[in-house]
Amino acid sequence: MSEPQATIETIHTLSELDRQEWDAVANPEGAVYNPFVSWDFLEAMESSGSARPETGWQPAHILLRRGGRIAGAMPAYLKGHSQGEYIFDHAFADAYSRAGGRYYPKLLSAVPFTPATARKLLAPQAEDRALLAAGAQQVAARMGLSGAHLNFLTEEDAQTAEDQGYVIRIGEQYHFEDRGFGDWQGFLDALASRKRKALRKERDAIAKSGLAIEWVSGKDIEERHLDAFWWFYQDTGARKWGNPYLTRTAFTILAERMADRLLFIFAKRGDEYIAGAMNLVGGDTLYGRYWGCSEHVPFLHFELCYYQAIDYALTHGLKRVEAGAQGEHKIARGYEPVAIRSAHRMIDPGFHDAVVDYLKRERHHMEEEIELLRGYTPFKKGG
Repeated sequence: MSEPQATIETIHTLSELDRQEWDAVANPEGAVYNPFVSWDFLEAMESSGSARPETGWQPAHILLRRGGRIAGAMPAYLKGHSQGEYIFDHAFADAYSRAGGRYYPKLLSAVPFTPATARKLLAPQAEDRALLAAGAQQVAARMGLSGAHLNFLTEEDAQTAEDQGYVIRIGEQYHFEDRGFGDWQGFLDALASRKRKALRKERDAIAKSGLAIEWVSGKDIEERHLDAFWWFYQDTGARKWGNPYLTRTAFTILAERMADRLLFIFAKRGDEYIAGAMNLVGGDTLYGRYWGCSEHVPFLHFELCYYQAIDYALTHGLKRVEAGAQGEHKIARGYEPVAIRSAHRMIDPGFHDAVVDYLKRERHHMEEEIELLRGYTPFKKGG
């Protein structure tokens, strides 16, 4: 019997789709779980009012069906701007506008407000992943959009997209990788002496500050924790982005649906929380997402976001920590530079060729920079 014909369609909200149908391709049995592509997380961004047309994130999720059955999916949005993406393409938008084109809206496959690597071509079969990548281009062309973009891709998805005519862009982040350290002391022992002393000095300052550090997750998460963290998030968001991306409702929904995947790391002075970091726990990775404070304490950001994250990952058998976007200062604290990948396909052939030329030159520069930065990691030579 021949394989049922594949069809591509878009849906305007994940609430149209059964949770089990989406998760069957997003986090199939046997795959390493990623919280950001789950129905629970993505739908929470929509139903909380965080990702919606008014904020420049109009859901246009792509489904691949075979014989009425969902064989693959792709989280996708019509983007009215380039905010909340962490892959900066403002130069593309400016160039296309100067040439008389209209860059926005564009089609973007990404997790809203989340610079974390995750599968975007959500299908068990390689053939269906290729169809999703090609289908995104077709959707963009049919809607009259400037192009299709896939952000924070796995290496496998990046290769599939490249095979379908996308150009791959390379960026950089800083991730902690467990090299078999075993525990925090094992990590310390792997550091060069001078770096180890500097790290201990920072942690000692926090230990002597009178602050208590708390890990809060699962059933222990209460509304008071969400209220405290919301204040921290609002303050940091207002300073960094002008307007925080997530609504207060988003945190409540995530706590209701994904408490076992949430980890809050708080600093407490007496009975009062003065700082906090929010993380999500994947199958093998701890993802640092947001941080904020109401009181400045030297080295507290490093403690909550980097050192406590490493300690938690090693304690719970996680292989890595992704601590978010940017930050060369992470290198001295055990986070190594790694390449991140995005894929881009402009519908106008001439514009696409220009982007290909630009990204080829940029890619060479980024690969050299990553290799150079790897020489500054704090580990012993040969460690």
